Amino acid sequence: MTLHLLSPLDGRYAETTSPLRDHFSEFAFLRDRVRVELNFLPALSKTGLVRPLSDSESAYLESVLANFSDTDAELILEYERKTRHDVKAIEYFIQSKLQETSLEDLIPWIHFGLTSEDTNSLGQAIALKESRDEVILPNIKSLISNLSELALCYKSTPMLARTHGQFAVPTTLGKEFAVYIARFKKIHEEIASHKFEAKLTGAVGNFNALQSAAPQIDWISFSEKFVSSFDLEPNLLTTQILPYDNWIRYFDLIRLTNSILNDFAQDIWRYISDGYLKQAVVAGEVGSSTMPQKVNPIDFENAEGNLGVANSLFAHYAQKLTVSRLQRDLSDSTVRRTFGTALGHSLLAWTNFQRGLKRIAPDEEKLTAELNAHWEVISEGAQTILRAAGKSDAYESLKEQTRGRVLTEADYKAWCDAIDIDNATREKLKTLSPEMYLGLAVELTERVVKK
Repeated sequence: MTLHLLSPLDGRYAETTSPLRDHFSEFAFLRDRVRVELNFLPALSKTGLVRPLSDSESAYLESVLANFSDTDAELILEYERKTRHDVKAIEYFIQSKLQETSLEDLIPWIHFGLTSEDTNSLGQAIALKESRDEVILPNIKSLISNLSELALCYKSTPMLARTHGQFAVPTTLGKEFAVYIARFKKIHEEIASHKFEAKLTGAVGNFNALQSAAPQIDWISFSEKFVSSFDLEPNLLTTQILPYDNWIRYFDLIRLTNSILNDFAQDIWRYISDGYLKQAVVAGEVGSSTMPQKVNPIDFENAEGNLGVANSLFAHYAQKLTVSRLQRDLSDSTVRRTFGTALGHSLLAWTNFQRGLKRIAPDEEKLTAELNAHWEVISEGAQTILRAAGKSDAYESLKEQTRGRVLTEADYKAWCDAIDIDNATREKLKTLSPEMYLGLAVELTERVVKK
């Protein structure tokens, strides 16, 4: 069956993306909206508008949700095929569950005074929040944890940094990983603190039906309490639909996460290409159908591709979901059904990137050899020491010696002996070397990992 699925997220990559199914599948969307509608009845009862529910009746309503099954979902879809309206189909399903029970007299109160988007916005906000808590945040935390292990392991492993693609001053492999740890920690905190909005405001956002039927009820307070009961943020100023600005801010945080990871994936790819990082050779794996020697960085390439797909969808959400004709049009509805797709490609990328991390290690011989072949990279430190000693032409002196040239250790030491300076400064210059000119890279790495 999986060979005939249209989306690779449900076929080829189904195992990796399966944690999101319980939040964004068709079944999950039906279940979450049933949850909203079932919770609405006890909420009405608390206002006095609907008669009190007995303990057994409350337990029955809870059991309808707890036992919600594929058969129930299929029944809703059967209603929808007749009505061509998904929320009305849910209403009819709940009616069928209340018929021939003590709750049958409450059937008129199902979906009372609501519009479909009250149910939909709550259902989807629930999915976004719970998937954030159960899938998104744990995976970002796992990424940070895996990076932290590598950063600490290689905090003192020196390597040449590059700026503008050219050899710059030395750094450590661990510190370069630590830069991304710091970025991911900040974004993790922002994602964790995001409060998702939802609405319960009626057909065009004015509580028209509810206010006309029961003006004695404080519907604004009711809406705030009901939405908050799902640990969501009530938005009281809406049209028929919730303004999606709040959801888009969340997606923008995920998009930023993906952009940061894409930056990192491309750096790792380059380090592998330049021989700074080696990849583990796994028995039985094949790198090329024709070139038997190859070990390709496929996990990082897969991550890069999926990050691009995800971010193109997130960018579309920002463009599409901020716009709606007058009090609403339906073009947002089909777009909102792709949230699981965008998050699925993100999760797939994060998973593959972390798989790739487990297969890389520095080629320390290569890194050391390259450092020792380029003593010109410590000219920054040398000219700064000379400045501190009062040499006004320090920069110009080093520029003349090093710009566009490759210096060996012997070249550098000969320059140290020839320059007109005091012996203490000369000895300070001679203590510099590419392998030791690391600044506070180790301390900075430890600082961000322990923070």
